[in-house]
Amino acid sequence: MNTVAAPRSASSLLRRLLLVAGLPVVLVSAWWVATAGSESFYWPPLQTILGVFGDTWLTGRLTSEVLPSIGRLLVGYVLALVLGIALGVAVGSSRALRAVLEPVLEFFRAVPPPVLVPIITLFAGIGNGSKILVIVSGCVWPVLLNTVEGVRSLDEVLDDTARCFRMRRRSRLVHLVLRGASPQIAAGARQALSIGIILMVISEMFAASNGLGFTIIQFQRGFAIPEMWSGIILLGLIGVALSLMFRIAESRALAWYTGLRRSQRGEG
Repeated sequence: MNTVAAPRSASSLLRRLLLVAGLPVVLVSAWWVATAGSESFYWPPLQTILGVFGDTWLTGRLTSEVLPSIGRLLVGYVLALVLGIALGVAVGSSRALRAVLEPVLEFFRAVPPPVLVPIITLFAGIGNGSKILVIVSGCVWPVLLNTVEGVRSLDEVLDDTARCFRMRRRSRLVHLVLRGASPQIAAGARQALSIGIILMVISEMFAASNGLGFTIIQFQRGFAIPEMWSGIILLGLIGVALSLMFRIAESRALAWYTGLRRSQRGEG
């Protein structure tokens, strides 16, 4: 049995790798071929872009430009998670609070976060604080709204059972409310991560002295086009890496939910 299962698992793993890497390989190959003989100043060959990638980003700029951007992104993202989950649980658990705050929340949610960049910069300056506030201002909404919906959709029978057994408020919050709403919270956190990457770059393009967005704009203004394209590729790679890390954390945190869904579908 083990000798039969091993080839099957290896073939399934190989099939998954081909499915995951197939399209990126095709796109990179097409880009390489399409620009191989390019003489356009603004559309250099991919070989040239990759040739300057290491010297541009893997030396001094890794610590002076890349890591500060990622640090601001992570701080703003975590603050948005904490704020969004806390407010979402409060609003979702109280009909009165929801009736009072919902119109105001809908108004602020409708305001595009990039519009707030000049205002936040005006009051908070051009330091790290303003950039973190920009990230929080955009990331908090998907987390908040998904948490509210997750709390509102909790099973009323479980809620009544918890009250009958007189569960402590903290136990009810952790084991019933947050656990029951965690799938939708994770969905909001996934959306917030992509929004955070965008706002990280935008905030650094407006007023900054370092960061990925700032450096890419400086390359563009200095007509260092291959270096500019290498920065765009680096942003994409960072986004892919953060998405993979999020999926790993999500799969572990929601293993109980995935198993429940599989059992309901009769998959074992």
